Amino acid sequence: MSDMKEQNNASRGENKMGYMPLGKLLLTMSVPMMISMFVQSLYNIVDSIFVARISENALTAVSLAFPIQNLMFSVSIGTGVGINSLLSRRLGEKNFEEVDKVANNGILLAICGFIIFMIVGVFVPRPFFESQTDNKEIIEYGVTYMRICLIACAGVFGSITFERLLMSTGKTGLSMVSQLTGTAFNLVFDPILIFGLLGFPAMGIAGAAVATVMGQFAAMIVSFILNVKKNKEIHLSFKGLKPEGQIIGKIYAVGIPSIIVMSIGSILVYFLNIILGSFTTTAIAVYGVYFKLQSFVFMPVFGLNNGSVPIVGYNFGAKNKQRVMRTIKLSCLAACSIMLVGVLIFELLPAQLLALFAASDEMLKIGVPALRIIAVHFPIAAFSIILSSVFQALGKGIQSMVISFVRQLIFLLPAAWLLSLTGNIDNIWWSFPIAEFLALVVCCILLKGTYDKEIKNLG
Repeated sequence: MSDMKEQNNASRGENKMGYMPLGKLLLTMSVPMMISMFVQSLYNIVDSIFVARISENALTAVSLAFPIQNLMFSVSIGTGVGINSLLSRRLGEKNFEEVDKVANNGILLAICGFIIFMIVGVFVPRPFFESQTDNKEIIEYGVTYMRICLIACAGVFGSITFERLLMSTGKTGLSMVSQLTGTAFNLVFDPILIFGLLGFPAMGIAGAAVATVMGQFAAMIVSFILNVKKNKEIHLSFKGLKPEGQIIGKIYAVGIPSIIVMSIGSILVYFLNIILGSFTTTAIAVYGVYFKLQSFVFMPVFGLNNGSVPIVGYNFGAKNKQRVMRTIKLSCLAACSIMLVGVLIFELLPAQLLALFAASDEMLKIGVPALRIIAVHFPIAAFSIILSSVFQALGKGIQSMVISFVRQLIFLLPAAWLLSLTGNIDNIWWSFPIAEFLALVVCCILLKGTYDKEIKNLG
């Protein structure tokens, strides 16, 4: 039996993350993820463009739904980050038995997450929307949309978990296939179900939700098949679907801080919507549009993150300091370059971007200065995003959580509230670059401490 296990482990071999030239490795790991997340951001934009054609209230409802949806994605992605970090480190250590345990416990956690949010979808939507607005039409749009997305969220948890397993072993190209499949379903069925094309009934905002769910289930099915057929470094089994406290604890040592980090966005958006709504509901729509548009820039950077995390984690586990530091530097350079392109787009074409969403004159009046002001912080954010992911790769989830706290709750939200007291809505948008600069200072201090303790003496 031990001979068979040794043979099996030997067949897994040395992973490319340990020997491939880093420039080429980062490209092969990150570009597929960047492409798939770029396409996903395009879907997010197109989805909102279709919803905006229903009415501005429908667009506002989708914007108000973001905090709960983001919380769901935070739990699924944060758990996936924990799986990714632990599994990559165990691969670097050649601990293949624990690699399989991590993968199977990750699937079990995804099932639990789905059950929790299905229950949330039954009870939470109506009181949630009523806490933000008294506009009856917006409430009804929002409740309809959110209930469908939450009750049928199995595809979210399944697809993200199986995609993270592919990423953890360096198979980001296969993960891209899964994500593009889901996005394609969304793009095709969004207009069909919203407007009733090709003989389908016109479902309005419910159609947008159903199309989203269909895409998530398609991605889950494809990513599961790819893991079973192509991911030979991981062995999935029904027998392995039993909780192991030690493994789950290690997953959530990184996963819980990551969940908190991403959930902070829900708190931020919820209270920012209230601050902006005190001026006009159009400002909420503008912020919702900004959030969709900024994903066009940020999603490729997050794709770069997804490619770099397993590389850093693997080489940290293998005690290869040079490859760890080189990966961090290359990632920062690439992220900053992407963000600079985003700044140019937002500064030069704000009116054209807003026009995609059938922007009214009032929406243009608020939105044009908003996009130009907020875009100032993009290059600064590039460094914070990459360095935050480095902490995740090293299993230092607390530091990653601290960065997000200071960016959004400690600095941004109080700054937005204080600037709103001036009575000029344009001033609120300056809270983004102010908070990002202060957060970068904190991030660099934390990274210096982590470098001295964890990286400096590697190998």
